[in-house]
Amino acid sequence: MSVRPRITFARQVLILQVGVVVVVAVLGYGLTGWMLDGRLRDQYGQRALTVARTVAVDPEIRDAVAAGTPGRPVQDGLVQDRAERTRARTGALFVVVTDSQGIRLSHPNPRELGRHVSTDPSDALAGREVVRVERGTLGLSARGKVPLYGRDGRILGEVSVGFDARAIDRELGHVLREMSLFVAGAVLLGVLASVAIGRRLKRQTLGLEPYELVELVHEREAVLHGVGEGVVAVDSGGRTAVCNDEAARLLGVTPERGAPAGDLAPEGALRDVLTGRREATNLFVTAGERVLVVNRREVRRDRRDLGAVITLRDRTDLETLARELDSVSTLFDALRAQRHEYANRLHTLSGLLQLGHSEEAAEYIGALMEDAARRAPAPDNLPDPLSDPYLRAFLSAKAAVAAEKGVRLDIGAASYVPGRVADPLDVTTVVGNLVDNAVEAARLGRRRPARVEIELLGDGRDLHVTVSDSGDGLADGLREAVFDDGVSTRDPAAGRSRGLGLGLARRTARARDGDVTFVDAGSAGPGGGGAVAVARLPGVLGAEAVR
Repeated sequence: MSVRPRITFARQVLILQVGVVVVVAVLGYGLTGWMLDGRLRDQYGQRALTVARTVAVDPEIRDAVAAGTPGRPVQDGLVQDRAERTRARTGALFVVVTDSQGIRLSHPNPRELGRHVSTDPSDALAGREVVRVERGTLGLSARGKVPLYGRDGRILGEVSVGFDARAIDRELGHVLREMSLFVAGAVLLGVLASVAIGRRLKRQTLGLEPYELVELVHEREAVLHGVGEGVVAVDSGGRTAVCNDEAARLLGVTPERGAPAGDLAPEGALRDVLTGRREATNLFVTAGERVLVVNRREVRRDRRDLGAVITLRDRTDLETLARELDSVSTLFDALRAQRHEYANRLHTLSGLLQLGHSEEAAEYIGALMEDAARRAPAPDNLPDPLSDPYLRAFLSAKAAVAAEKGVRLDIGAASYVPGRVADPLDVTTVVGNLVDNAVEAARLGRRRPARVEIELLGDGRDLHVTVSDSGDGLADGLREAVFDDGVSTRDPAAGRSRGLGLGLARRTARARDGDVTFVDAGSAGPGGGGAVAVARLPGVLGAEAVR
């Protein structure tokens, strides 16, 4: 049993996403600030270097420094004056000019004149330009230092220009404040997106937690593979989502997840149900040689179409037993009727003999024998060319059942089947369904007497069957439609499984590369008109039929 977490999965995802967004935003903010600080310091340093170069090429400053004595301020304060004017014009923190000893010739603080600079001037006095952030008498600053050359190219001193580091910090702070608004907006957008993703995730999982989904998957697998019915789940796009083992067995296919539902069955009623073109409530269909009961239920949740579930139940054995029971019931009713009929005849014969009317009794017996011979042909009375005892017994039983329904079943004079039947199951499936259909058509037809004629012809190992009846025949539009599941010309109230026999007969024949069709009857049927069914069953006769 799974333990229910204290925090829901959607909330965990939300917290994780918000945490990631905040961490990324903070790291990005810090990295950008660090890079911006370095860039600003470099920009201020280059600015200071540019001002220093400008001062260093001033001819008046250069000549004044060259005319001075090392260690003494320049006469009339020319260097100090021009340096201060440059500082005021550029906004620099200081503009310092030194002699070759590093002694200040200019400084914002006049008291510092004549003193040695507070930072190392050796690089500039050695002829190298320098950009640094250093702390001096005026505090931390970004400064640029350049050598001061005389007209003869000799280094006379250095020019050092600095910009207050606090100005860098103020500009950096201004940029970071503007960037903070952007980062806050990005974080807010990320939080809103995380909330939206969490809600969408919850909708897509139908509000279920991961542990509940795991339990559902386990339960589904147990149910799907534990039930005796075939279950096929189809999504809203008509693709196969679930097909359990029983459904795969009944359909004869093992579909991949996402395969079109129409690929699970050939053209017919079953495919129409699977694709949603037809509703099904306890609908009888055939799949190969199986008789299935199919139900289709649409699945909806919160007014959303999630697809459909199709259940398949195998009724082949039950349908076979039902047909056998129907035949037994028919024979039982026939025997019961015959018992009453024979009892009446015996009472009549007994009365004639008790009254001494022996001649009338003999005539009565003769009439009974003629009537019995006129009814169904016995196995011994079937045509001799039907040498297979199984086939003779089967047709004799069908003739007896037909006779009880008021239909005479005749064996065509041109019938000839040498040898034995090698596959009686397929033969009885095809011949039995064709004869049953013909007997019902003759019984319900308007022509009298009602008759059915069957003609069988063996051709090597192939069996050709022709069944004609005296019924009302088939309309042109029904000659192919009657082979579809659920299509029947009989009384619809006769049973739910009507309309399966002819389709099963055709599929059985086609499985052997044969076929079952209806042809134009013309005057071929008994008494003219009616329907004529023709079947071809390759390979159902034994090898002795070829000799």
